[in-house]
This record gives sequence, C-alpha cells and structure tokens, in this order.
Amino acid sequence: MKLNLKILSYWLPPIFWMVFIFFLSSQHKISVTHKFLFDFIIFKTLHLIEYAILYFLLFRSFFKTFYQNLSSKINFFYPFILSFLYAISDEFHQTFIATRQGLFRDVIIDTLGIFLMYIYIKKRFKIVKKFL
Repeated sequence: MKLNLKILSYWLPPIFWMVFIFFLSSQHKISVTHKFLFDFIIFKTLHLIEYAILYFLLFRSFFKTFYQNLSSKINFFYPFILSFLYAISDEFHQTFIATRQGLFRDVIIDTLGIFLMYIYIKKRFKIVKKFL
C-alpha cells in the first residue's frame, strides 16, 4: 500500500499538469496587449514554459518509479515522447474550440520547451536532483 501511495505521489503532478494544460487550451483565445507581436511572444513563451514543466514532471515520475540513474534512456526518452504526443493531442483538441486553432508551429514551440528542459536536466542534474 505504501508503494502505491509513493507511485501515486509521483504520477499525480504530471497528470494534474496535463489537465491544467487541457483546461487552458479549452478557453477562448484572449489578447493581453492587443498588439500581435507582443501577444505572440507572451503566449509562445508560455507554451515553452508549460511543456518544459510537463517534461520535468514526467522525468521526475519516471526517474523515481523506474530507474534512478542518468544512464537510463527510459528516464529521458519516454517523458520526451509522452510530452511530445501530449503537445500534438493538445493542438488537435484546440481545433474543436471556436476561437482557437491547432497549429503545427505550436507543436514545434512546445517541443522546443521540452527539449530545453531535457538539456537543462542533462547538464545540471546535481541542481535538478534537489527537486526530485
């Protein structure tokens, strides 16, 4: 029973984060500054951040519940693939929202956020390990 609670404590945060992303992408499109370039920069930066966080949470889940070493490709590869697939599904979901649109460009931006977090974890694991 204790093992199940431990596993649940590692897997609930990425699940909640995915629900949060789904909620955000279900909202009508908004404008912050009413200037396209500034809005674009703000919202695409948020895309980077939200998917970097998703990758981190999934990495944490895999690292804590499977192989606790950096040489395991599972710890890095599976969270990357799951985050990428979620980005694709999120953009597909947005095609059903009246004021939103699912764009391949956004999948690329999301993947860039995932990749940046991957690089950060690989290079700064001693710092990241404090948060695992």
